[in-house]
Amino acid sequence: MASSSSAAAEPRLTKYDVFLSFRGEDTRNNFTDHLYSALSGKQIGAYMDKVNLKQGSEISPELLKAIEESEISIIIFSKNYASSSWCLEELVHILKCKKEKARIVLPIFVEIDPSHIRKQEESYYEAFVGHEKRFEMEKVREWRRALTEAAGLSGWVSRNMSESKIIEEVVQRVKRELDTINSKRSDNFSGLVGKHLEKIKSFVKPTVHVEGIWGMPVIKKKTPVGFKSGVQLKFCNNKSSP
Repeated sequence: MASSSSAAAEPRLTKYDVFLSFRGEDTRNNFTDHLYSALSGKQIGAYMDKVNLKQGSEISPELLKAIEESEISIIIFSKNYASSSWCLEELVHILKCKKEKARIVLPIFVEIDPSHIRKQEESYYEAFVGHEKRFEMEKVREWRRALTEAAGLSGWVSRNMSESKIIEEVVQRVKRELDTINSKRSDNFSGLVGKHLEKIKSFVKPTVHVEGIWGMPVIKKKTPVGFKSGVQLKFCNNKSSP
C-alpha cells in the first residue's frame, strides 16, 4: 500500500477539482446546490451526482472512479447522511484515497453536531440500528470507523456560521489548495522536462540545436504530432542551407 508521502510525489492528473459527497434528500436542493454553484462560478470543476438512488441500491463504479479522479472531496454531513449505505461507501472510498493518494478531505457539518457523528448518536445511532440488521458486521464496523475518522477532521459547522459565510470560506480554501497542487505539479513537470532535454542533447550531433517548449499536459485533448508528456521538441540544423 502506498504511503501518503510517496503518493504526494507522484504525478497528479485528475479529472475533477472537487467531489461532493452528500445526502440528496437533506441538502441537494439547498446547501449542496448553492455550494456547487459557487464553485462553478469560480471555474472550479466539481462533481455532483445527479442521481437519487433508491434504498438498497449499490454504489456505481463510475462514482467511485469520480472520487479517485478528484483532487479534493467535500463531505457534507447532514441528519440523514448515515442512513444511506451509498453515502457511507462513498465516505470509505474518500478516506482510502486520502490515505493512499494523498487526496484532500474537507468536511462540512450542516445542522448536525460533529460529536453526534463521531459517537454515532441521535439520527446516526438510529441509522446503524437498521444497518446492523441488513449488513455484515464487518461492513458496519468499517462505516463506523470512517465516520469517526471523518468527524475528527477540521471543517465547518453550520450551527456556528451562516450558510453564505461557510460557502465563501470553503471556496477560498479549495482555491488555495488547488493553487498549491498546481504549483507543485508545475515545478515537478519543469524539472522532468529539463532532465529529458539534457538526455536528448547527449544523443544529438553538435550541429543540431535543440529547442524545448514545455507546459502542463492537457487531459483528453488530441495529442499533436511530436508532443509527448507536455513536451514539444524542435530540431534545427545550425548550418545554413546551400
